[in-house]
Amino acid sequence: MVKSSKFTKEEELLLEDFSRNISKKTSLMFYLNAFIASTIPIWLYIRIHMMELISSSPLFVIMTAASTYLLAFAYKNSKFVLKHKVAQKVEESVTKAVLKQLGDKKKTVKSEKDERVLWKKNEVADSEATTFALFYNNAMFLMLVVLGSFLVFRTLSPSYNYFFSIIGAAGVTALFSTSTSK
Repeated sequence: MVKSSKFTKEEELLLEDFSRNISKKTSLMFYLNAFIASTIPIWLYIRIHMMELISSSPLFVIMTAASTYLLAFAYKNSKFVLKHKVAQKVEESVTKAVLKQLGDKKKTVKSEKDERVLWKKNEVADSEATTFALFYNNAMFLMLVVLGSFLVFRTLSPSYNYFFSIIGAAGVTALFSTSTSK
């Protein structure tokens, strides 16, 4: 007979660290940052390509929503890949810092020390991976928008230029985020 095994709290936390699930707070932050990055090209198209804000607003709204979704998807994928790489690189320094912080507390059990080190390592890796995922994907998206706008689609009308530049930049950014190596 197969018993249904219950996971311990530590095992559940470990499984959670390796899952692609993100907290609601992180998800909200990703969507807010993606929205801000997606609205930046609107200024480019209004000021430089001379598109009218009011008459082009349906296009701006639809493309901003699509690129916001794709950028948030890219953030989530990049964070997942980067978190484990960052965790491996900061493990030694975090261990030293936590052990130094615990200091001379001889009463602290080794398992508690290991638990604190693991928790701090995951916290640092999560924070750094989130920050780098935002920076990397925003930089790639905005660079691709500028390249698409001024080089690739420069001969198209501003509306088509905007459509193809935004969807192309957001799509390529989301596609590159699915890579397993960064």
